[in-house]
Amino acid sequence: DSAIPTEGKELLDRKKIYQQDGEITWSTKCDFLLSVIGFAVDLANVWRFPYLCFKNGGGAFLIPYTLMVLLAGIPLFYMELSLGQYYKKGAITTWGYICPLFKGIGYCVVLIAFYTDFFYNVIISWALHFFFASFAKELPWTSCSYDYNSLACYTPSWNDQGSECIERLNSSQGISASEEYFYKYFLRLHYSGASNSSVARSLTNLGSINWQMAICLLIVYIICYFSLWKGIKMSGKVVWFTAIFPYVVLFILLIRGITLPGAERGIKYYIQPNLEKLREPSVWQDAATQVFFSLGPGFGVLMAYASYNPFYNNVYFDALLTSTVNCATSFLSGFVIFSVLGYMSCRSGIPINEVAQEGPGLVFVVYPEALATMPGASAWSIIFFLMLVTLGLDSSFGGSEAIITALSDEFAIIRRNREWFVAILFSFYMVIGILMCTEGGMLVMEWLIVYGASWGLIIAVLIEAIVISFFYGIKRFAMDIKEMLGFEPGWYWRICWTVAGPLFLFGTIVSSFMGYAPLKYQDYVYPYAANFLGLMFTFSAVSAIPIVAVYKFYNAKGNFKAVNFRFYIDPEPDSLRHR
Repeated sequence: DSAIPTEGKELLDRKKIYQQDGEITWSTKCDFLLSVIGFAVDLANVWRFPYLCFKNGGGAFLIPYTLMVLLAGIPLFYMELSLGQYYKKGAITTWGYICPLFKGIGYCVVLIAFYTDFFYNVIISWALHFFFASFAKELPWTSCSYDYNSLACYTPSWNDQGSECIERLNSSQGISASEEYFYKYFLRLHYSGASNSSVARSLTNLGSINWQMAICLLIVYIICYFSLWKGIKMSGKVVWFTAIFPYVVLFILLIRGITLPGAERGIKYYIQPNLEKLREPSVWQDAATQVFFSLGPGFGVLMAYASYNPFYNNVYFDALLTSTVNCATSFLSGFVIFSVLGYMSCRSGIPINEVAQEGPGLVFVVYPEALATMPGASAWSIIFFLMLVTLGLDSSFGGSEAIITALSDEFAIIRRNREWFVAILFSFYMVIGILMCTEGGMLVMEWLIVYGASWGLIIAVLIEAIVISFFYGIKRFAMDIKEMLGFEPGWYWRICWTVAGPLFLFGTIVSSFMGYAPLKYQDYVYPYAANFLGLMFTFSAVSAIPIVAVYKFYNAKGNFKAVNFRFYIDPEPDSLRHR
């Protein structure tokens, strides 16, 4: 005990009191690491990063991506983990400790996680449906013989002549069987009944509920509930499967993919650098967006998970390990995806740039179509879609736990009734999710994806960096880290927190605003009112920051003298450890 600083002993004494009041910690460090990795490594690592590399100059895209990771992504990732571990609380209470005037940051990140969960679990339900469908004797996305298929449906022609690639086949102008299955049968965006009539949906005409999707969504929420209702003691065990299994499947698919004919063609398209692309601002914007949405600062998850760590845990090592694993997984996923796309191009004669699709289409249309051509197609589909389900569940656990922990730490009634609160939260999610289980549900989902967390997340992280650097004080923050780890962060970290990170974030926000265009999904143009409400929805989370600040001043005792202002800027006295 003599090696522990005096302040540390005082904190350990306080921690014993906290534990007597019911505070819990991770059963093992691996529970924490797997939970963080599982949260950070999500569906976007598999479908978004590989496509962004392909779209933005192949290997050249790694230049802005790596810069963003090193100068902003990992430093801010490290910052949030450190704050959570130091203050031992969720986002709302922690930001109230750090700077009472900016306690609204905590409410902001909770709202961002809340909005994201509206649609994220629906995507998991898609993967769950495809997982169940993979047990069919014939994979349903391989045939044009179903009632929902149109006259334009076709099954791709494949070259079965050994390992030789063919240069070009006359591609049909129709729609592939896998595309019709996903968009017409499952999403039903332009389909109603069995008469092959195309019914265009809109936000005011969502159509009927797809009960297959709704049931899958209900199953997802049941899994989430029983994984989270008892806290990290339960979820920390579930992630041993949901976080590790995807890596087993990724390596299996990688080995299978690189042995397929034409794999080298796809890998070349994936990593071959086109340095001319670096002149386009959109490339840098895509890199910044991918980094922050993938690593996950700004959702409150990292703070929530780190708050259950022992005070002297080496959070520096944890931050480097988990963020590196996340970025490496993104890069690895590119080889998994594009080796198979090269195989498809080789066997069909269709150029890769016509085969590849962005977003859900890549993993729900293109990749299943390729797996269906392999021996044991059903088995490949089963493990692939189970991998997607587990990737999604980990991230869903994180987003929900951020909300639960933040509100439980702030409000005793929620802490005492966690099981009921989790049930109410997921029931509300289910009601909102039903809107996205309709024939026009994809229109609602696209609106939520674009306006739910995009700008709000980056603005929130920017304000976090500014508050830590210039209100809380980078020196004070460095002393906090020294108190936990025994050493202060070097100049690299301080420069990233105070200069590089905020500059990259500010540049991303400016370029996003300059490139803003009214929302459109396929051939549906969203009405003006939908875009206006979307912008209001975006800033509703960010508005929590000034609203809470005004509330603090309004309820202040006395007049607005400098001493009062100073009181709301400085950390709460109860939270100071190193003075």
